[in-house]
Amino acid sequence: MSNLFEKIPIDGVKNIIVVASGKGGVGKSTVAANLAIAMARNGYKTALVDADIYGPSIPRMFGIEDAKPDVTAFGDKDMIFPIVKFGVSIISIGFFIDRNQSLIWRGPMAANAITQLFENTQWGDIDYMFVDFPPGTGDIQLTTIQKLNLTGAIIVTTPQEIALNDARKATSMFTNPDLKVPVLGIIENMSWFTPEQHPDEKYYLFGKGGGHKLALEFDTWLLGQIPLVIEVGEAAEQGKSIFSQTNRQVVESFEKITELLISKVEVKS
Repeated sequence: MSNLFEKIPIDGVKNIIVVASGKGGVGKSTVAANLAIAMARNGYKTALVDADIYGPSIPRMFGIEDAKPDVTAFGDKDMIFPIVKFGVSIISIGFFIDRNQSLIWRGPMAANAITQLFENTQWGDIDYMFVDFPPGTGDIQLTTIQKLNLTGAIIVTTPQEIALNDARKATSMFTNPDLKVPVLGIIENMSWFTPEQHPDEKYYLFGKGGGHKLALEFDTWLLGQIPLVIEVGEAAEQGKSIFSQTNRQVVESFEKITELLISKVEVKS
């Protein structure tokens, strides 16, 4: 199926990694945002594409909801310049619509919009581009897979079985013989809860071992486990980086995940 579609060349972008989940509410966008920030902190030129056309959340997470990208005419095409924050070049449909406006688009319109975000943005040299997919396995995902040369996919899940069932569907989409996108690994979010007053205690609110189980099923890596920490949600609401927070558990989780991800991509390359 993927061979029937002409790939969009994105000059200067070395690696494109999609961040996906089978269902909403597992913290996929938070993971994508902080992975991008962590990669930039490691000295890599990093971009983040908010591909959730119907529910863009990246502008809020970065505190740039009112930002308007510059648009400049190049020949017969208008080129968009990303908003840069925390060292990450960011593009989102949220920059171009009113924050209270809902998009009532059929699949082809949404797919066309996401294609334009990739094709009409002046990215420059980028080592790692992360794409925050909407939940599920719909038109946005298929269009992106078919039209971009992807380095691979990361699946975000939480430990409980109902989340794993949906994550399996998302993972199966990438491993489909017609699509064949490498699954670089699984990230288990909300793995445990640690009270702020008792930093050495762990409470497994959503079960235990789900991410490891999914990684084994698809013969891929468990890239890491991220604890459930209130500060992470607060940081996202306030447009702050988790790396400015006091809780070292989450920071160390993202640092380890990023280090492992870099090693996997380098081996693959």
